[in-house]
Amino acid sequence: MHQNSSDIHGRKGHEPDEIVAEEARAEHQGTDADSPWSRETLVVSAGRPEREHDAPVNSPIVLSSTFHGAGPILPEDRAYGRFTNPTWEDLEQVLSSLEGSELPALLFGSGMGAVAGVVGQVPVGSVIVMPEHTYLGSMSLVRQMERRGVCTLVEVAIEDTDRVIEVLTERARSLPEPAPGAEAPYVLFWLESPTNPMLEVADLPTLLAAARGLGIRTAVDNTFATPLVQRPLEWGADFVVHSATKYLAGHSDVVMGAVVTRDPALREATLAQRSLGGAIAGPVEAWLALRGLRTLSLRIRQSSASAQVLAERLRDHPAVAEVRYPGLPEDRGHDRAKAQMSNFGSVLSATLDADAETTQRVVEALRLWTPATSLGGVESLVERRRRHSNEAQSVSEALLRLSVGIEDVEDLWSDLSQALDHVEKR
Repeated sequence: MHQNSSDIHGRKGHEPDEIVAEEARAEHQGTDADSPWSRETLVVSAGRPEREHDAPVNSPIVLSSTFHGAGPILPEDRAYGRFTNPTWEDLEQVLSSLEGSELPALLFGSGMGAVAGVVGQVPVGSVIVMPEHTYLGSMSLVRQMERRGVCTLVEVAIEDTDRVIEVLTERARSLPEPAPGAEAPYVLFWLESPTNPMLEVADLPTLLAAARGLGIRTAVDNTFATPLVQRPLEWGADFVVHSATKYLAGHSDVVMGAVVTRDPALREATLAQRSLGGAIAGPVEAWLALRGLRTLSLRIRQSSASAQVLAERLRDHPAVAEVRYPGLPEDRGHDRAKAQMSNFGSVLSATLDADAETTQRVVEALRLWTPATSLGGVESLVERRRRHSNEAQSVSEALLRLSVGIEDVEDLWSDLSQALDHVEKR
């Protein structure tokens, strides 16, 4: 069974008064998780100012480091700019509504700030289980924690559901005893689906159910899919994590992260990580992200439709050795994705029949696609992932990760096609 979060993280009475006040205030804030509207509507309608005469239609930017107050801090008080901000709150409401939580989301200053807000909670002696092709930043952070003796990292082939459950079972049964007075270690199962950059699809409902039965805490990085495509909290995930930099903000002009949970104690612990660690978002960035979020449904619809077309054409191109995209019927993850995703997403990987040097020439020959890291913006991005020296060795030197934007699909294909001539002519 799950350990009591109050025992793991310290009871509410042991937290700073300001954090306790913010958590209590969040309980009154509410979300639209039970709204009759679809999520495609909520992405536009949620998180708006109250409908009053002459009220603004859009949320204002509140630039203040502190808030008026002289007496005891009450549950509804904001108190200080490191604990909350009105501009954050509207975006937090929208994200929780989309993911299906009654508790407001928690914004962080970056996607990695959100990752650290979850993995940073593990006590010494804990085990973190991750897919072998987890996002490089998340994997690097946990490796750093392992080198410091905080935890043990266990990597798994996430497509092999039976083997993953075996590993979870073994690890849940072999945790060390805590030192006297120390917090008890636990297993944290970190998931991505589809994975970055290999586009492997995990059987999320089965894996999350198995982890819950073993008392294992779970977190799903939902950046690639977004809550319009899949909602892991509905399958029992303890946390959902986003790099809001990507699809949620959607315009490559904001760096931001978010964590969503349905568990009040876990939210309290994550809030403490944010408030005490200081990994907060700026009000201007939160406002930009909320403005970008309003078009998420339209952007996802266009980019995923184009990704399907491009994946099919790349699959048949003589210069391409392999394409991974869940929308291809022959892809290993197709049946799972069809069962648990409302569409197949907007990211694909193409491994060229070429060496690293030729693959790099293909990237440099592109005129419309932008060669850059990151993904999820309105513009189409392409990256040879092994240009990162610490990318997994199992990722081919010739693998390109393509984040499909909202440009005309024929223009995108024309540009890819002319660049791939460099492979055919080598």
